[in-house]
Amino acid sequence: MTASLPHQASAPPGGPERPTEDRRHKIRRRAITLLIIGLLIGVPAGYLVISANQSRDSGKDKEAKYSATGLTPDWPSKVQRRLYQVPVPHPADLVASYETNNWKTSRLYVKFRTTDAGLAAFLTGMGVSRADLKKGDISISERDQKISGWRFDGPRSWWGLTHSQKDPAPTQDVMVNLTVPNAPKVYVVSRTVP
Repeated sequence: MTASLPHQASAPPGGPERPTEDRRHKIRRRAITLLIIGLLIGVPAGYLVISANQSRDSGKDKEAKYSATGLTPDWPSKVQRRLYQVPVPHPADLVASYETNNWKTSRLYVKFRTTDAGLAAFLTGMGVSRADLKKGDISISERDQKISGWRFDGPRSWWGLTHSQKDPAPTQDVMVNLTVPNAPKVYVVSRTVP
């Protein structure tokens, strides 16, 4: 005895037959399907391309910042000022800074112009006073002058001091140009041993 297989009805019983799809409807359905597939692939791919470009640009900006050689006209960050104990006063202008790091010593080079009151506030913030400055004392080493591009010669009124502290606190070498009344220019090299 052979089993008979059930046959599928061509139309649902009791219901109207489904009309065949015309050419226009078929083209529209396929176009909508292609559009949806294109959006499902294109939108994430576009997002990835935009994100990659932004990430690369961000890396280039950071690379330029950290590969800078020499002073850049910008305030040192709050973290740098706190770590190296360089309290740049307000008001201060012509501010420039540069940080170097190696396995042995980290240094922050800062220069700025301020007022007499700003100079007093800066020195007090470091834990020294104006009386600690010595006329003609070139406290910043030749090596640091070469790195920073600073020169402490000529017919200017140079005053200097070295504020030595116990590790891990930084040691600061300070030079002050007092040639212009009430507009001292301050040059600082603060170094710390990690």
